Amino acid sequence: MVALTGVALATACTDTVAGTAAPAAGATTTASADVFAGLNACQLLDQLNAGQGFNPGENKSARNQCVAVKPGWGSFALALDPEQGLSEFATANTGVVNTSINGRNAMQAQTTTGGCALALEVTEHARVLVIATLSDTADSIQACPDARTFAEKVEPLLPAG
Repeated sequence: MVALTGVALATACTDTVAGTAAPAAGATTTASADVFAGLNACQLLDQLNAGQGFNPGENKSARNQCVAVKPGWGSFALALDPEQGLSEFATANTGVVNTSINGRNAMQAQTTTGGCALALEVTEHARVLVIATLSDTADSIQACPDARTFAEKVEPLLPAG
């Protein structure tokens, strides 16, 4: 039994290399695999915003999510959620519209701050959330086209699921 950051993993090991633990064929673990393993929301956000006047992305929580602000324009937020899919997005938001981004199932909803959120399906229980929030709420009608344009850039960088 090996304990890693509060998650207990039960594994069986091969004996082919002394001192190196490796799962044996057919071994199972109780931890679920994160479809976003190796992807960092802030790195993706910074990569896609490069040269456009955005501040570096900031993650203010333990979750894999990030917000980048462009002074005078607004912000883009990106969240890589390995536990919630589109059904949870539909339940949590009103006025949800089904759509697709580069052929990937997605849903769109206005946020309470006048922004726009787009959820892109990765698996049944994993999604990417893109949120555009504009500084001038009078321009909030532009938030969804901006969120969609950004989501179209994010989508090719996502796992197939």
